Amino acid sequence: MNTYPPVLLAHLSQEITSVCHCWKLTRSDGVVLGFTDHNAALTVDGILYEPSSGFSASEARETLGLAASTVDVEGALSSDLLREEEIAAGLYDGASVDTLLVNWRKPEDFAAIRKATIGRVTLSDNRLVAELQGAFQVLDQPAGRCVRRLCDAELGDGRCGVALATSAFRGSGAVVATAGAELIEVSGLGGFEDDWFSGGVVSWTTGDNAGRKARVVTHSKRGSEVTFTLWPGTGFAPAAGDTFQVTAGCDKSFATCKAKFDNAVNFRGFPHLPGNDAAYGYVTDGVVFDGGPVVE
Repeated sequence: MNTYPPVLLAHLSQEITSVCHCWKLTRSDGVVLGFTDHNAALTVDGILYEPSSGFSASEARETLGLAASTVDVEGALSSDLLREEEIAAGLYDGASVDTLLVNWRKPEDFAAIRKATIGRVTLSDNRLVAELQGAFQVLDQPAGRCVRRLCDAELGDGRCGVALATSAFRGSGAVVATAGAELIEVSGLGGFEDDWFSGGVVSWTTGDNAGRKARVVTHSKRGSEVTFTLWPGTGFAPAAGDTFQVTAGCDKSFATCKAKFDNAVNFRGFPHLPGNDAAYGYVTDGVVFDGGPVVE
């Protein structure tokens, strides 16, 4: 089925055309931005597309069957709508991008030629490259459970069952000082032991990150000083005075589930699963491997 309207098809059949690309970007927070590779602003279907933003599209590789199609959109950070700190904070990760082919002489004549999501945004030499992933990209993602030794539940969810609202597993505090976007010194958590919140989740209540969450990589307590190392790219750089709530972390092991959370009955891993060492541990010369039992 052809998605091009007849009037645009008629225009494309001419020897000289006046078409350009427009990109409608919808972030996960609902913000909609428009960009075009044309040299003048265009209003298409009620959306204003900004010109001269430095955007250009790579070769679009479309594939038959179920293979994933990819295309990159590259541009300089010349648009006032694009803020480097927002890109670094991950606000554009997972955003949807609609690519339009537009007759810039008659912007009402356009066709949506591709819909994708931003899989990864990288910054290099003050330029951004956004990798657009097609609809079939989801088929490349793992689905279902994996049989492994570690638990595959998220701490506190319905499968886990741990009550994170209790004071033993939840704390609150404020940022005292920062060393970059990821390393912060915090107050209010002196009563918790070292490493208690490693792997936990910080929920920001004030500041530029209010309403956002970040994963704690490490929680370190040295005397009265408590520091967090946060997962990179999960928000803006915190500022002194920003407040938060934080939940305890879990390394997904059976020993932690039992000792730290007293929740062994709900452990969702397979702690006694033999590994490769067990599979090869009994191999010796002169033994017939016929599928029989190893231990009788």
